[in-house]
Amino acid sequence: MLIQGFNSLLGLLQLAFTAFAAFAFIDALTRREDAYRAAGKQSKPFWLIVLGIALAVSLLFPIMSFLPIIGLIAVIVYTVDVRPAVREVSGGPRRGGPRGSSSDGPYGPYNGGR
Repeated sequence: MLIQGFNSLLGLLQLAFTAFAAFAFIDALTRREDAYRAAGKQSKPFWLIVLGIALAVSLLFPIMSFLPIIGLIAVIVYTVDVRPAVREVSGGPRRGGPRGSSSDGPYGPYNGGR
């Protein structure tokens, strides 16, 4: 019974890692190429290859083997280092909604015809 619980826990970890790797790969896919260069990070194709391999490894190998752990490290590095830098350079959406006044129009603040 204890072994079944451990196996189900490992299955959940495998699923979580696969979802995390898929999220990072899709996020890297949607970012602009020039934002990576402007942020001083590796190129977009480099990160797509690394994250694509990490995603494939997470699907093909069990979580307790060596390759998925390396893939997890690559996904974590992208998520905590590269992604915020690229988002900052490209002006991605920020938490809290748009910055500005509620009276701002498409061409600047509305002053009521004054």
